[in-house]
Amino acid sequence: MAAYLIANIEVTDAHAFQEYRDKVPAVIAAHGGRYLVRGGAVERLEGDTALQRVVVLEFPDMAKLRAFYDSPEYQQLIALRKKGSRAQLFAVEGIA
Repeated sequence: MAAYLIANIEVTDAHAFQEYRDKVPAVIAAHGGRYLVRGGAVERLEGDTALQRVVVLEFPDMAKLRAFYDSPEYQQLIALRKKGSRAQLFAVEGIA
């Protein structure tokens, strides 16, 4: 069953975040992931959550999502992402 990584990212240092953006797609693809949403306009319909840059990634299953997140390649990029942004990330299983 597909699994989704959903991120809400507030960019605080555009230069550092751009470096992360340049490097992360190859790591995502290497783990079978693909972008479904990558930024774009956000319109709040309900609730109080402050949405910034929303990213949704799809992976074949939760094991591949976790393999991506836990990989040494992505662990190195997390520090770069944190240098240039604040984020909340969620892993969500899809439906069978």
